[in-house]
Amino acid sequence: MRQRTGVNELDEMLCGGFLPGDAVLLAGGAGTGKTTLALQHLVNGATQFGESGIYLTFEQLPNQIYRDSQALGWDIRRLEDEDKFRLICTSPNILLEDGGGENILSEPIKEINAQRIVVDSLSHLAMFTGHNELRRELYRLIMLLKAKGLGSLLIWESDERSDQSKALADGGISFLVDCIVSLKPVEIESTIRKALVVWKMRGSDHDKRLRQYEITSHGIEVSSPFTNYEGLLTGSPRRSMTEDAANNWAMAFAKNKQKHS
Repeated sequence: MRQRTGVNELDEMLCGGFLPGDAVLLAGGAGTGKTTLALQHLVNGATQFGESGIYLTFEQLPNQIYRDSQALGWDIRRLEDEDKFRLICTSPNILLEDGGGENILSEPIKEINAQRIVVDSLSHLAMFTGHNELRRELYRLIMLLKAKGLGSLLIWESDERSDQSKALADGGISFLVDCIVSLKPVEIESTIRKALVVWKMRGSDHDKRLRQYEITSHGIEVSSPFTNYEGLLTGSPRRSMTEDAANNWAMAFAKNKQKHS
């Protein structure tokens, strides 16, 4: 049984959804819709699939999350009253204490029988640890969430100027998680568009194409794959040559060669 996001096109890319209990890294720069997609995953879980969820944040205050959710048409206060959702705002220092994760999460998990969790964000947590310590703490957190039977969506704020996949690999983060979903702005013909790609999905096939997406008034909408372009993730997009265009070019080249031979 897959853990569906409720974003139909994304679930198609994931061959039906995330695998149960998987740790999923949601990476992207500022303004790419990470928080929106993460909340959408929890709200859809609670309202469409009968799976309660927890939003654990180190970065945002409750009123800000309630306000932003309301603007998207999601009444998470009501979901809290119905024991389908819990919002936990805390400090990374508390989580990093011995037994911190257990102390913060055990009671809320039991109260709502949670099956999903969002952690916002790992990059904020990284500000309080050294490089080696971060890997150890992330491993401990992921193992705790798996032991509790939670499918986790772990937000990572990435630098748009760097190679996202290389940065995650260098930090050792990509090896700790089961799946990586990346959100990235791309420039095509002087227009900024948004691209979503599933870099990795352990134990399952997935759609490896880049898909366009938009942040709408009711959440993330994923649309068709990018076509006729290459090099989008490198920051140097160029039109790809279609098969017909390649054949026409080859025929023209052959005729020109015969003419001058």
